[in-house]
Amino acid sequence: MKMCSVNRIPLTKDFANGGVSYWYRQIGLPARRAPLPGPREYDVAIVGGGYTGLWTAYYLKQADPGLRIAILEKEFAGFGASGRNGGWLSAEFAGSRKRHAKARGRQAMIDLQHAMFHAVDEVIEVTRAEGIDADVHKGGLVHVATNPAQRQRLREEVADLRTWGYGEDDLRLLDRDEQRERVQVAGTLEAAYSPHCARIQPAKLATGLAAAVARLGVDIFEDTPVTEIRPRQGGRASALTPRGVVSAEYVIRATEGFTAGLAGQHRQWLPMNSSMIVTEPLPPEVWKHIGWTGNELLGDQAHAYIYAQRTADDRIAIGGRGVPYRFGSRTDRRGATQRQTVALLWRMLVKLFPATADARVQHAWCGVLGVPRDWCSTVHLDHATGLGWAGGYVGSGVTTTNLAGRTLRDLVLRRDTELTALPWVGRQVRQWEPEPLRWAGVQLIYALFRAADRHENERGTTTSAYARLANLISGR
Repeated sequence: MKMCSVNRIPLTKDFANGGVSYWYRQIGLPARRAPLPGPREYDVAIVGGGYTGLWTAYYLKQADPGLRIAILEKEFAGFGASGRNGGWLSAEFAGSRKRHAKARGRQAMIDLQHAMFHAVDEVIEVTRAEGIDADVHKGGLVHVATNPAQRQRLREEVADLRTWGYGEDDLRLLDRDEQRERVQVAGTLEAAYSPHCARIQPAKLATGLAAAVARLGVDIFEDTPVTEIRPRQGGRASALTPRGVVSAEYVIRATEGFTAGLAGQHRQWLPMNSSMIVTEPLPPEVWKHIGWTGNELLGDQAHAYIYAQRTADDRIAIGGRGVPYRFGSRTDRRGATQRQTVALLWRMLVKLFPATADARVQHAWCGVLGVPRDWCSTVHLDHATGLGWAGGYVGSGVTTTNLAGRTLRDLVLRRDTELTALPWVGRQVRQWEPEPLRWAGVQLIYALFRAADRHENERGTTTSAYARLANLISGR
């Protein structure tokens, strides 16, 4: 058995760190599409080939096949968070519900939540219609609380969500017997279940969706970095690349955690790092101890929370924050994460599932997600400038990107619909502080969250004051 030299973590002989993600190791990196051949004109140019850009192109082209649409991608379609995430096709929506409700009223936020319920099924339907085999299984989502403070938060959250559109059939606390029947998580004091979540293999969805978009006639240019996006100046909006300028009636920014790399966007969204590990396939005797036959997604109520799935080939993939932010909004190139983060995630895996103590880790990786200053997702289109964007999903983007793509379709086509009336449309968010305040603030926030988790695990019965201070500083 290979062991990690720093923390004595069991690793497979072919353990890999980075290489984009395990999801791509499983299916192989896609062959690169051709780059932009030179200056071009389009009706809609989309910057970024992740889920947001792909969904936007997909729905626009279906609605109006005559539109000339291009996607400009620095690496390959699905290179970023779209091909590295935890595979939660979930109805969870980022940000404060009260903050969203201030824009257009409480009912509008409830409508937004119901739209997210629908979006889960919409993604599943598209995978079926387009023949995308993304290991989709709609088993729902289980959240567990493993100390008294977490239990209190979970109960309060369920009660609060009742007032925001969640009925008993949308979210409920589990009795002890049902919790054990679903998944055996050590130390669970309380658990809640929602049916509005499906497991996916993220890279399979990204590559399959990109192929579907290309079949519709959208031009996808890879190895084509965009350095700047410019508004209309008496003519058309434009995206500047080293390979030529792309002009269009509308330029849509769909760059999520990589937004800081665009000129003038350095403080727009903070690129937050999240890391994952995946085990080797686990044998039947281990699964006898764990259960998890329903393939639900799994999360906890910690402040530095984890997210996990049982994969289609009987591994456990588990993720968490690790080192949350790199100074100057820097992002990684190939997805390698820190050895201490691998150790942290492995220890959490074994804590939750003691039967995995001898399971070896086969792959580790990381990626960045976009965080607005108020931690609330937005979608926007300005007809005067020709510029639009969607993102700031704070880790809840697998489903939200689909809702964003359909909303941007309606905005571009100047349709007044139920989607364009949702409260996340057109919100303006202030920028993050300049460095070094940005870096110091994020380090402090996550140090407080980790301290809060330690305090609650040791003796806390209510949410730690450390966490309340972290939330105050962060503006969540």
